[in-house]
Amino acid sequence: MSSRRSRQASTKITDDQVIQLLSKLQQLRSEIRNSRSNKESASKVLQETCEYVSNLQREVDDLSDRLSHLLSNIDS
Repeated sequence: MSSRRSRQASTKITDDQVIQLLSKLQQLRSEIRNSRSNKESASKVLQETCEYVSNLQREVDDLSDRLSHLLSNIDS
């Protein structure tokens, strides 16, 4: 059970991680405004956003699995 807990803890996105990501996005947005190479900076923002969405999807999948498991235990 402890391995399950550690797996769940590692897949959850904490408030601190969200704050860090928002800070990075704000910094990148500022770089876009100040940069001559907008395509490169926009690419960085898009990459960070895609990574964030992927993390959210993994968390949704994990929560869905947990919910299914809990519901199956209730039915038993």
